This record gives sequence, structure tokens and C-alpha cells, in this order.
Amino acid sequence: MDYKKIYREKIVSVGEALSHIHQGDRIMTSLCAQAPFLLLKNLHKVAGAGVGFKIYSNMDLFNYPYLVEEKYRGLIDVDSLFEMDGDRAGHRKGIVNYVPGHLHDGSWRWADYYKPNVFIGAVSSMDEHGFCRFSLSNIHEKEFARRADVVICEVNPNLPQVNGDTEIHISDIDYIVESKEPIPVLPETLKLSKEDEAIGGYVSTLVNDGDTIQLGIGKIPDAVANGLMEKQDLGVHTELMTDAIYRLTEAGVVTNRKKTLFRGKSIATFALGSQKLYDMMHQNPGVWIMPGDLVNDSHIIAKNDNMVSINTAIEVDLTGQVCSESIGTLQYSGTGGAVDTSAGAGASKGGRSIICLHSTAKKGECSTINAMHTPGAIVTLSRNNVDYVVTEYGIAPMRGRNIRQRIQNLIAVAHPDFRTEIRKDAEKYQLW
Repeated sequence: MDYKKIYREKIVSVGEALSHIHQGDRIMTSLCAQAPFLLLKNLHKVAGAGVGFKIYSNMDLFNYPYLVEEKYRGLIDVDSLFEMDGDRAGHRKGIVNYVPGHLHDGSWRWADYYKPNVFIGAVSSMDEHGFCRFSLSNIHEKEFARRADVVICEVNPNLPQVNGDTEIHISDIDYIVESKEPIPVLPETLKLSKEDEAIGGYVSTLVNDGDTIQLGIGKIPDAVANGLMEKQDLGVHTELMTDAIYRLTEAGVVTNRKKTLFRGKSIATFALGSQKLYDMMHQNPGVWIMPGDLVNDSHIIAKNDNMVSINTAIEVDLTGQVCSESIGTLQYSGTGGAVDTSAGAGASKGGRSIICLHSTAKKGECSTINAMHTPGAIVTLSRNNVDYVVTEYGIAPMRGRNIRQRIQNLIAVAHPDFRTEIRKDAEKYQLW
């Protein structure tokens, strides 16, 4: 079969592709670094022509007009499961709405309710067999492309070709827009503070040779990766593939030899990082991008013996409840996979769930460990899902400890300037 001919017949302009969006359509997009950047930069023009629609578009890396310009409020209805810069800006203006949910099933819950009929996504270049790939995100992309009535794909040769369950065949795509939009990259390394480095050192004592790890993104995960450089034969089962994982892989620390599930493979459901990360993933048999409802299923995660979930937080209360998604009432990010990975690690044979955070926020003005959460703060993780809380002052064990022990352990890792006040509040509220 002449796949190149089929491909050529489906190429359209941006305007023609978007003309297939109609009043009342429900749209799913591909996410994060896999987003169809050219199409999304022009999506507001559909609304400009008076066509209203609903879109599920989260982890947006850019402030697209339809997200942030108030004239589109009421015409374009935007829902987000995890807010980043573009979504936060729209949320503050009342344009973007947050949808609570876990990574493993949040998209499904939205789709079961709204029944989306249009998919807009980016894919890698087509190979000789007629397949393109959702290389940097397959949280829900492949499945919703399969379910949609209309599939519009932005083919971008700058995307790597990554193995796993990522492929979509040219016969399953209705319209193609060719694009050479640059793929967003992050700095290879971040400038770490002494607090970050201390946290990374403490976490490293909780990780053993041969463990399988999940890491997030940011300065603390980077510091944790630095602390793990002397480990051997670590495995990776993580929602997000990052430069921290890349560096551990390049250093020979990650080998995946000891994994009990997907042995020999680093598993993730999406990726965001430097060009070196994307190059490492390109056609690498040792890296698989898999669907989010598999990667983040806690029952699947738990099949990895010695699974260690390492997540960050905004604040923790004295019983061990964790807020990692809001600043008071202000939605900042989302639940994401924090509960998925924490529950999976907790159910794993030999597994551990670790929460990391600085002891203070706002340049030392307030403690992140308090008797109670900031009013309105969202409890992301139940106190039942946390085994250790780590700050730059040490490790607070939670697993198996009663409330009094938890309070004592958490006060011990709080900033010294706030410990007396926290202790008084614990007594005031009769927490112990």
C-alpha cells in the first residue's frame, strides 16, 4: 500500500483543518510537549467566526488566546485537569475551569460525561509502515483519537519517535497539518539551593539498590536524582520522564535489571525536559511511553516490588495530610498522579511513599508544616498514603506511627523558627 500517497491526500491548511470544528463540538487535545502548537495558536479563530465549543486542554505550556482573552469566555468552554502557566492565567480570568481527578482516570471521567467527538493532536513523522507516534505524551491521546469522529493531527518532524504503545496509523487520521513548531525544552539542570541538596541527601537514604522509582519534575526531584547517583540497578516506572531520569540513565544508575514488571524498560506516560532527554528517548528500546490508565493504575504500579514514589508538596498538616495542588483556595496545579503513585508504592512489596518539601515558603515567612492546612487548601494525599515526609531538616516517618508520634516527627523536621508555635497549635487544637 502506498502510505505516502494516502498521507499526501490528507494534508490540509490550518484554516481548513479547523473548519471541521462545528458549533457544540467537544474536543480533546494531546498534552504538554505533545500538544499541537500550531493548531492551538490558531484555535481562537474558530470562535472568532462565532463557533462555540468545549475543549479539554490541560498542561498548556503557552498562553493561547482562547485561554487568556476574555472575549472568548462563554464562547469557548475550557476544562483542565492539571494547570500550568497558560491554564492558571485563564483560571484567574474565569475562562478555564479545573476538573478534579487522578491522572489514571481523570480524562476518562471527563470523556464519559461530555463524550468528545473531535481529537486534535500532534504526532511524529510517519514511518515506512504508515505509523505516526504520540511520543511525548500518551496519557489519553491514542485512545481518544480512536474514539473521536474527527481526528486532526499536526505532524511535526521535531518530535522523537518513541517506543511503547504510542502509534497511530495514517488510515486513522482524517486531516493532516504539517508543522515544524519547536518542541518546548527545559533547562538540563536547575540551580539547586542548599535546602534542595539536603532533601536529596535524605531521600537517598530511603532508596536502596534495585528499587524502582517514580520522580516528579523540578528542583527537589533534581536534587533527589543527584543524591541517587551512587545507587545501582534502579528501575523506572514514572508518570513523567524528565532530565533527572535521563541523567540517572546516562550515569548507568538506571538499568531496570531488577524490575519485577516491564523488566529492562523505563516506563512513563509523558515526557518533558531538555533536547538531550528527547534524543535519548528517540527509537530507544529501553524507553516506553504507555497509556496513562496503565502507567498510573495503582494496581499496576504495585506489581513493581520495592516501588518508591517520590513526590513534592506545598504543605503538610501535623497528621500527615498533604496538599500539593493549591495555595489556599487558589488552584495551582492539579492532583495529577500523586495519589496514583503513592497508593501504588504503598501496596508494593517493600514499597515506600515519600513526600518532599521545603520547611518554609514565601522566603521563610511561613512554615509549610502546620497544625492545620491553610483555609481552603486541597488535601491531595490522605494521611493514610504517606510513609515519609522529608524536609531539609530530616526525615519524618509516618508509616505505622500514631498521631502523637507523627506530630513529634513532623515538628522535628519543621523549621526551628516555627517549632514552638506549631507545638502550641497542636496543643490548642487537641491534636495529641
